[in-house]
Amino acid sequence: MELRDASLVRLRPEIPNATINPAMTSEEIFQNRTLRPVAKLQNELLLEVFRNYVRKHKNVFYDLSLEKRLDYMENAIHKDMKFRNSLKGIIIGQFTVDEYKEYTLNSSALNKRMMNIVKERLKSNVQLLEYQYAH
Repeated sequence: MELRDASLVRLRPEIPNATINPAMTSEEIFQNRTLRPVAKLQNELLLEVFRNYVRKHKNVFYDLSLEKRLDYMENAIHKDMKFRNSLKGIIIGQFTVDEYKEYTLNSSALNKRMMNIVKERLKSNVQLLEYQYAH
C-alpha cells in the first residue's frame, strides 16, 4: 500500500495558491491538500468524461450560448446522480488509503467541495469543450 500511496501523491501537481494554515478547518485543509491537486491531475479525464456525457445527450450542449452551457454543466453535475457518482469516483480513486479514511469521516461536506471544484474546473475549460475539440 505504501508504494501505491507514495506514487499517487508524487503524481499530483503542485498548486501554489492552495495554502494550508492553522486557522483552516479540516475540510479546507483536505480540499487544498487533496481535492484540488487530484482534480488538477484528473483534468483531462474530467473533460473527456464530460464530452462523452454531452455525446450521450445528443450534443445539445454545443447549440447553447455560453451562459446556457455553464448552466448545463451545473445541472449535469448536481442533478444527474449517475454522472455525479462517476465524477466522484474519478477523484476518490486517486486518494491514498489515509485520505480515503479521512474522507469517509465527513464525506457529505467533502463531496460538496469536490463537486464545486470539478464544476469550476470544467467551467474554466469551457473553451476546450467546443464541438471541434470533441472529436
